[in-house]
Amino acid sequence: MYDQEASDKYIHITNELLKSNEVDAVEVLRDTLRYHEYLYYVQHKPQISDYEFDILYKLLEAFEKQHPESVTSDSPTQRVGSGLSSDFPKRNHLVPMLSLSNSYDAQDLKDWDKRNREKCGGAAIEYCIEPKFDGASISLLYENNLLAAATTRGDGEVGDEITTNAKQIRSIPLSAQFTRYGIEQVEIRGEVMMSKKSFAAYNELLEEEGVATMANPRNAAAGSLRMKDSAAVAKRNLEAFLYNLSFVEEPAESVASKAIPTTHYGMLQML
Repeated sequence: MYDQEASDKYIHITNELLKSNEVDAVEVLRDTLRYHEYLYYVQHKPQISDYEFDILYKLLEAFEKQHPESVTSDSPTQRVGSGLSSDFPKRNHLVPMLSLSNSYDAQDLKDWDKRNREKCGGAAIEYCIEPKFDGASISLLYENNLLAAATTRGDGEVGDEITTNAKQIRSIPLSAQFTRYGIEQVEIRGEVMMSKKSFAAYNELLEEEGVATMANPRNAAAGSLRMKDSAAVAKRNLEAFLYNLSFVEEPAESVASKAIPTTHYGMLQML
């Protein structure tokens, strides 16, 4: 149960801090909103009500409107797009996005394992097993902790830049502390998907509007990435699962870079 009295008191205190024009206060508010976005969209464990989140968001929105010089590129308010996009520009991946091979029986896996062991000279091998999500591949570029670009798979070498649409996916952070690991630039691979719950809810909305429903969650997710109206993308409640560091640029002689994981499982934990 949410404590409405405590909630109102917290929101009142927050509002008073913002009125004081304290830079630290507004940054604390941004961090608070980022934290609750993470709990809601990534952990699926919200700690405050939608009403409380909306009030805090509107407080930040109002402050930034009065003080436009205070707006940062990774502020929670900067996810919102500015309407229709023009044609998506092409963008080269720093590392090609390759395809995965399929396996249809146990012998395929045994043969694959044998080849791996032969290439490793008989060394011990550990495998990391994870679900295969049926969605659309995406590549994210972060520079100095900020989301700089998001790109579709395309032909594996070149994709469409869809940064504005990617910002509508709230499980994709606008900033992340990669410099803690000594990383200045990083390209990340992931999968954008629509959960069955979100798919059903969106189709219900379409039915109410008298519009043709979507065929399946995968097509709904893939088609969303190249929609020209970012506001429409936000309505689809897409999710992203990030699983691989495809490229890492480290500063010279970085001590922190020693913390960069060297295994796939380590990358999953870091992400």
